[in-house]
Amino acid sequence: MALDTGTEALARLAEEHVDHRFKGLPPDAHGLTVAELAAQRRNLFTGGFTTPVLALSAERLAHNLALMETYAARHGLAFAPHGKTSMAPQLFHRQIEHGAWGITLAVPHQVRVARAFGIRRVFLANELVDAAALRWIAAEQDADPDFRLVCYVDSVRGVELMDAALEGAARPLDVVVELAAGEGARTGARTEAQCAAVADAVTAAPALRLAGVAGYEGEVPDADPERVRAYLRRLVALAADLDKQGRFGGADEIVVSAGGSAWFDAVADVFAEVPALSRPVLKLLRSGAYVSHDDGHYRELTPFNRVPEEGALEPAFRLWSQVVSRPSPEQAFTNAGKRDAAYDLHLPFAQVIRPGGGAERPATGVTVTGLSDQHAWLRTAAEADLAVGDWVGMGLSHPCTSFDKWQLIPVAEADGTVVEYIRTYF
Repeated sequence: MALDTGTEALARLAEEHVDHRFKGLPPDAHGLTVAELAAQRRNLFTGGFTTPVLALSAERLAHNLALMETYAARHGLAFAPHGKTSMAPQLFHRQIEHGAWGITLAVPHQVRVARAFGIRRVFLANELVDAAALRWIAAEQDADPDFRLVCYVDSVRGVELMDAALEGAARPLDVVVELAAGEGARTGARTEAQCAAVADAVTAAPALRLAGVAGYEGEVPDADPERVRAYLRRLVALAADLDKQGRFGGADEIVVSAGGSAWFDAVADVFAEVPALSRPVLKLLRSGAYVSHDDGHYRELTPFNRVPEEGALEPAFRLWSQVVSRPSPEQAFTNAGKRDAAYDLHLPFAQVIRPGGGAERPATGVTVTGLSDQHAWLRTAAEADLAVGDWVGMGLSHPCTSFDKWQLIPVAEADGTVVEYIRTYF
């Protein structure tokens, strides 16, 4: 099923017809192809888009892609950004054009999407024990010599299930031992001794090949710079110990991988300390939320705040909704709710107001206090100038749960001109 570059599959996205499936798009665009609608370069505010509508900033998206490309190159890191953040093949390819080694994903469905759009390198940040999915991956590897998937393992039982499902595969599946970030963290073998036992099991499994070690420092309990770096040094030491024991005998390179979007500065610092090993080392960073960034969780935690000379990511999302009720001077409601806005970490942030036909102004005195299924609850202070019909632009927190609510997202320039549409698959 794999395509040589994904170009044909991406072109088919542009041929998809706009209809009722896609929220916020102009009703009079029904029946147009995505390419035809994009060619019209409609304005987000005057071109017939309906509220609520989520938009990406063209300028900020381009800035964030370029910034992380430069950052990874400066620190000698390969880069496999978490595609599960967006599940947008157009962004997968744009990240690869900006130097990404491949894409990180979490579950088999996401790998199938990536393969349908020609992605040739996938880091699966999960132990995969689904026999049907493993057989499909084996068939993909056998059919395409350029396809490589690297997968977590964190248990002997998991290794046994994987090996049994992959029996008869022409190529072994590359796996990395996952070291947990601590007691009470998410997945991963809890101790180095357990990691060694998993490595032994991989060595004994004909269908698997031990390719390295990996982990996720975002799960370190009570995370601070010292604790995060201590965990990452354990990960590097584990790689060195397994290499010293000859565990990577079948590998062409040794993968050492970590990196969420909150501590990639620590990953860069500690991975710079990786000693010379018996094979070339692929230092693989997996931060993914940088593409859109956000106005809440990651804006507060971004490593660029700690190391400002590296640059700064810019929030690229804005959710536009419309005031549909103003029942009192202290309260208003817009027509965007849980079905439209990320709310698992922070509520949206009211940023700007666009009155009908008027110029954009700051949302002074307006605070989002809650979300219902299809309403945002706004508290309005005395200085708030807000009327039924006004558009309210909101910043969002946690992009991982923003992309999944919108299947076709307009990308708008600063003046509102929509230049393209991003298709997502969740």
